[in-house]
Amino acid sequence: MNAQQNSSTNNKGKPVIEIKNLYKSFGELKVLNGFNLQLFEGENLVLMGKSGSGKSVMIKCLVGLMEPDSGSIEILGRDISKLNQKEMDELKAEIGFLFQGSALYDSMTVRENLEFPMRRHKNKVDFENADALVMEALESVGLAKAIDLMPEELSGGMQRRVALARALILKPKIIFYDEPTTGLDPITAKEIILLMENIQEKYKTSSLIITHDVDCARVVSNRMILLLNGVDYVEGTFEEIQASKDPKVQAFFK
Repeated sequence: MNAQQNSSTNNKGKPVIEIKNLYKSFGELKVLNGFNLQLFEGENLVLMGKSGSGKSVMIKCLVGLMEPDSGSIEILGRDISKLNQKEMDELKAEIGFLFQGSALYDSMTVRENLEFPMRRHKNKVDFENADALVMEALESVGLAKAIDLMPEELSGGMQRRVALARALILKPKIIFYDEPTTGLDPITAKEIILLMENIQEKYKTSSLIITHDVDCARVVSNRMILLLNGVDYVEGTFEEIQASKDPKVQAFFK
């Protein structure tokens, strides 16, 4: 049963990511078994799947770290299998990443962490405006006063906010969130969820959100896909999927 469609999933607009019939196996283990996904302009799409369901493999294929066995991936209208390394690097400058665990550089200040992607993609931004861009990004997450602190001086929630600011620094068209609320206390998790909503509204980003957090999915998702047995098993709004009588779907909400 591949992608049980709901009327609400007929999203109008242009897809910024399109994955078609993606397969990936490791020996006898079939991880992705004909997976499909579309992310549209300006939407928050949540992808949920149990541990080992293939979410990480899908992301690695999406960013060119792993080659699928078959299928196609288009990002911003470009088939990534046809891009050389330079072209892939240019495409990645249009994508912001919020990694699980924040992944800040311990030896760099907050300012230097945010400057790092700008140094890597000098053609994307004018580095002479670095200070203004860093401050704008930090203000977006409410941490302007932390600009010269080291990561070790920040709480877990503050580190996640800085990582989110870093994801925004190049003004990307797409943001990937990998378990954005994992490891945070409930109050801090709610703050991050609110920030994700504000960022979508302010920057008109298209976001692909990988999460196990049902509360996060409920609040931020415009649409959801459940990844099960290597396929896009069902998609729809949170309310539509939660109302499903399918026991395999209901298992995600228990």
